[in-house]
Amino acid sequence: MSTWLITGCSTGLGRALAEAVIAAGHNAVVTARDAGRVADLAEGNADRVLALPLDVTDTAQVANAVRQAEEKFGTIDVLVNNAGYGYRAAVEEGDDSDIRQLFETQFFGALAMIKAVLPGMRARRSGAIINISTIGVQIMPVGSGYYAASKAALEGMSGALYGELKPLGISVTVVEPGAFRTDFAGRSLTQSSTVIEDYAETAGKRRKEHDTVHGTQPGDPAKAARAIIAAVESDEPPPFLLLGNDALNIYRRLAEARLDLIKNWEHLSTSTDIDSAVG
Repeated sequence: MSTWLITGCSTGLGRALAEAVIAAGHNAVVTARDAGRVADLAEGNADRVLALPLDVTDTAQVANAVRQAEEKFGTIDVLVNNAGYGYRAAVEEGDDSDIRQLFETQFFGALAMIKAVLPGMRARRSGAIINISTIGVQIMPVGSGYYAASKAALEGMSGALYGELKPLGISVTVVEPGAFRTDFAGRSLTQSSTVIEDYAETAGKRRKEHDTVHGTQPGDPAKAARAIIAAVESDEPPPFLLLGNDALNIYRRLAEARLDLIKNWEHLSTSTDIDSAVG
């Protein structure tokens, strides 16, 4: 039995993962900005499930959640940074306050959680950190530049963190899901208040009022949750995990296209070194 702390458990993948962790017999600290939305997860499981209010942008709540989790269960063995939401806008349309809040939640909030749990994990020389990202980091879709950028920042930090923590017995895994049938493209999706007509045929097509994806995504959140648990419980958790056939196919296609691009411009790439001295 291990203890999992999962952020953003009110809906979607976070909710599915919380349910799967509890069903598997583990201890679970389930969190949401409104604790009432996760209180039902603790019903009948009060000895193993702790439901807490947690806004990851509030440093006091972050510290309090980790303290209460450690007081109740002794350790936090697995941290899952899942809290987040979608944001759509052309880059020029993005509202400054919205962009900063997005990064506060999806990068700085995750970072705060990591820093809060690491002292305990380092002391035990064990633990796992799961950072939920998106295949959008690879796609970089028009209209989702800021969302992709916030997750790309999380991935860049995670790569360095992996190297820092592996010698200490702590794993770090970035998870890139494809499209899953959650509320991400529904209630959880926000967008800029500014609309510029010049972007109607690019970013404009992905605004909420034009979205036709919600409710038709191919991914099953319950299966994604089981896959994450399997990865954590493997002998050597992967530093990077794709979830969904769509994510896997997209990644392969983009990797091949990127290699072609590198080859096409190789003559310029190799033209910039200092000439060797002659004599």
